[in-house]
Amino acid sequence: MIDAPDSPYRVPFDGGFLAALSPTSPPGGVPHDKAIKKRQADLTERMYKLQDRLFAEGRRSLLVIFQALDAAGKDGTIRAVMTGVNPAGCQVSSFKAPSSEELSHDFLWRTSKQLPPRGYIGIFNRSYYEEVLVVRVHPKLLAGQRVPVPEDPEELWAWRMEAIRAHELYLARQGVTILKLWLHVSPEEQRKRLLQRIDDPDRNWKFNEEDIGERQHWDAYMRAYQAALNETSRPWAPWYAIPADDKDYMRWVAADLIVAALDRMDPHYPAVDEAQRVHLRALRGGLARKDEK
Repeated sequence: MIDAPDSPYRVPFDGGFLAALSPTSPPGGVPHDKAIKKRQADLTERMYKLQDRLFAEGRRSLLVIFQALDAAGKDGTIRAVMTGVNPAGCQVSSFKAPSSEELSHDFLWRTSKQLPPRGYIGIFNRSYYEEVLVVRVHPKLLAGQRVPVPEDPEELWAWRMEAIRAHELYLARQGVTILKLWLHVSPEEQRKRLLQRIDDPDRNWKFNEEDIGERQHWDAYMRAYQAALNETSRPWAPWYAIPADDKDYMRWVAADLIVAALDRMDPHYPAVDEAQRVHLRALRGGLARKDEK
């Protein structure tokens, strides 16, 4: 298993994270926009090279989970951060409201089907964490899931957290490096971005009226995120609470963490033994002959 990359935004493994105190804006003294974009471009090039080795090695995979409230920038960050990687070795899975088929299975079923194959980078745009976030804030959704609910409803969230921890530990032991990114946007910045979706005709399609109603549950969501991140941030499946009010900074931090995780994985191209080298030289000799028909 790969140890978690260090970062000021890494959620502690001892349960000391407070969502309400997690920053949503970059710290002072960060590089200006052009410098950040240049650094991100450098990271993209580095990511491409590491992904190429990961794909060729074909033994392990990287799973990056993005969670955030509406308008925090998940889609744009995934698009910006993964630009330049080889799409043949990367897959992105988005998880909306579960279908009737998905509701007929356990809550980990639909995401398990989308886990990245060995050699791949897998991106989850939302994930099984919705089941301890949205569903916890709106427990009426449990009725549609037809699951056993204990007498004390709080036990259900403890069961699900336990299942998630066990699931992620199992994946880590199978060679899946897990990186979980919470894009933490402020209510004021979210308000501005929702207004932009209304004011800009090209963004009207992204506006969902339900997002306005969800703002009324802001404190409940912060409590749900705090519980989820505290109970499931582990060295083999760390959480990072990334400030999301500045999009360029957020994307740079996300790219830096993904590259750091790949660096720690340190993938290598498959080695060729001496017998294979001799065989390759023989094949090359045949290919190199000018009179080859």
